[in-house]
Amino acid sequence: MIILASKSPRRKELLENIGIKPLIIVSDADENIDESNPEELVKKLSHIKAQAVYDKIKADNTIGLNEDDYILGADTIVYANGNVLGKPKDKDDARTMIKTLSGSVHSVYTGFTLIDSEGNTVSKAVETKVYVYNMSDGEIEDYISTDEPYDKAGAYGIQGLFGKYVEKIEGDYNNVVGLPVSAIYNTLHSNK
Repeated sequence: MIILASKSPRRKELLENIGIKPLIIVSDADENIDESNPEELVKKLSHIKAQAVYDKIKADNTIGLNEDDYILGADTIVYANGNVLGKPKDKDDARTMIKTLSGSVHSVYTGFTLIDSEGNTVSKAVETKVYVYNMSDGEIEDYISTDEPYDKAGAYGIQGLFGKYVEKIEGDYNNVVGLPVSAIYNTLHSNK
């Protein structure tokens, strides 16, 4: 069984799309860390989330881990012009982020950590490059006036309205949505 240390409906759906029905146990770990390298940042954040859930399960005698159980933690960031773009705080923040992405290429990094029932850990990061068409000021205003930007890193969801502004990607599409399921699947099966 996969125990997903995330409340993200997109991550849950991506796992279900490949036949994995995760148990959701949300991590309440402190995610404030000092790390400037985007790959290391997402790996560390995913590890913090997975470890917090692993520790919670170990402390709770009502939940046990079986030999084939794994805790999965994940973290996704948008990295543009040397800056990490998290979830926008407000409309002005979303506008600034989308203007930064318009007409350029940026990277989406997702780190994931798998912890097995014995506490053995593997953490990896996956990068996907996203090329965005030039967007007019009107297009940016129309987009940030929707609900879509406000719960997503970089203020956009490639699987939604923003998809019409994406010229192309290099790498795993699912990674941009929030979970590189093929990398996770192959990591799980290389550990067996």
